[in-house]
Amino acid sequence: MSFTTPPRPFDVTAVFPQLAPLARTATRLHPRPGAPTVHDSSVGGPLLWPADEPWPHCDEPHDRRAARVVHSPQDIRIQRRIGAASVERQRRDSGAPRWTPEERETLDRIGAGRPWSDGPIPLLPVAQLHARDIPFPCPPGADLLQVLWCPFDHAEYAHPRTALFWRSSAAVTDVLDAPPEPPIVQSGYYLPEPCLFSPEQVTEFPHPRELDEELRDQLADKSHWAAIEPARYQTYAYDPGELYLNHLSTAPGWKTGGWTRWDVTDPVDRPCPECGTETVPLLTIASSEWDGGSGTWIAEEEPANPGPPPLGARDGNFTLIDIAGGGNLQLHACPADPSHPHIALVP
Repeated sequence: MSFTTPPRPFDVTAVFPQLAPLARTATRLHPRPGAPTVHDSSVGGPLLWPADEPWPHCDEPHDRRAARVVHSPQDIRIQRRIGAASVERQRRDSGAPRWTPEERETLDRIGAGRPWSDGPIPLLPVAQLHARDIPFPCPPGADLLQVLWCPFDHAEYAHPRTALFWRSSAAVTDVLDAPPEPPIVQSGYYLPEPCLFSPEQVTEFPHPRELDEELRDQLADKSHWAAIEPARYQTYAYDPGELYLNHLSTAPGWKTGGWTRWDVTDPVDRPCPECGTETVPLLTIASSEWDGGSGTWIAEEEPANPGPPPLGARDGNFTLIDIAGGGNLQLHACPADPSHPHIALVP
């Protein structure tokens, strides 16, 4: 299914022409539950991985204190499906029990966790992007980006540690059938639910904190928005900063390109670790496709009165990934050479 972002409430460049040169194209990915194959662009799907190439592992220590109870990926999948079955059962019959005896027994077993596993941890597939489907910068000769991560926080991160692999899809003729899976993961939030993409290009403008002080002051001054009918203005925001931030600057959700969506931190320099070139947004791994403040970004095709979300997804979080309590993990790449080491941050 294709998804369409509604037009922005106002043409911000008509009110602030100085923003026009700062426009960037972002590609919203609109992940939705599906059954991806190795040939699809996807979240949490199988990868077009060469059979003769070793599967990557994380060899670094993992903090037991950050994961007092750990689970296997298969247990998390079972838990999700039991939860979805419970929601559907109670939707059909308000008097139905929340759990059947068999479900309760299974949930109790899963809740007890799994034994800790020392040693290297196989990385989990997070995303696969084909350049034929989605525009993003590629090194010469590559048309496929594969993103994997270690499903544990590390001392220097408050999020999974990511690894990027670039390759030519045509060069992969013999595909690895059964890649290894981690015996345990720190959190179910780090196990992506398989989704397919529905790419759509939108125009973004910088987050307010990336603008110069003069333009920020103008955006915060209601008198500069006088061209907009007050009643219509009040439909979307109580103050100019809210209007620009939530509805006119950066799109929420999974996307490639565009501008950085600074939610919890101030902008920082993002030089390439290898050559010093300022990196640009490559891929945003999001905890939700929208939230209470960004309703105008909800795709027109989303049902006005949806049924129970799949597997307990909220705010369009169809991948079931959660970064730092509802944040985004944004990967930045070097525009001079995307194969240089990337930067991962929770902005």
